[in-house]
Amino acid sequence: MERLLVDHLSHWLGGWPAVTELDIIGADVRDHPGWDGKIHPAIGVSSPEAGVLSLPPHAVTAATQLYAEHKDISILGPRIPALVGFPDRGWFTAAYRWTSHPEPLPDAGAWMAADAPGVPDWLLPFGGDVLVATDPATGEHLAGVGIKRHDAYGHELAVVTAPPARGRGLARRLVAQAARRVLDEGALPTYLHDPANRASAAVAEAAGFPDRGWLAFGATEAR
Repeated sequence: MERLLVDHLSHWLGGWPAVTELDIIGADVRDHPGWDGKIHPAIGVSSPEAGVLSLPPHAVTAATQLYAEHKDISILGPRIPALVGFPDRGWFTAAYRWTSHPEPLPDAGAWMAADAPGVPDWLLPFGGDVLVATDPATGEHLAGVGIKRHDAYGHELAVVTAPPARGRGLARRLVAQAARRVLDEGALPTYLHDPANRASAAVAEAAGFPDRGWLAFGATEAR
């Protein structure tokens, strides 16, 4: 396993590797703002063998007791937001991917500041530089990638393509391009998507993010 992955998960979750089916751990980082300046009170990652669920320290005992009753994260998960003090949050499960060898696809975009004039609003929360593909004839923004800089070791990529520009292979090229930059900066690029989202899964595969059977899960934004 890549050293950067271990370093990233150790910092992002507060502990790694997992040593049992599900290690429920208390981590002070859950009480501090994440990449977007917001609190992310429950985050977990699992391999096919074991996983870690990172919670605020005060919630560990109750969560451990609940998990002992069912041994099923799909049952425990929806109860976690209320348990950690964020009852208005939902619960998500996502395929968790990473790569150290993105596909050598041609670049499709240009890097610019997230707050630069004309950059799509959805990219603003990422801060720093974002990757944007534009129509060379009209200047219209077609697709973009933002980077969730979780820590110095792991950066998560998020891609959106405007509906009229879909089907051109822009997303996979942008994701591969962004992954190369993340690696050049010394971090590991990661990619999360809904397990049922075939289009996003296809983008990940084409960009060089294989499906290793890993999952991420946790509390989402307020519903």
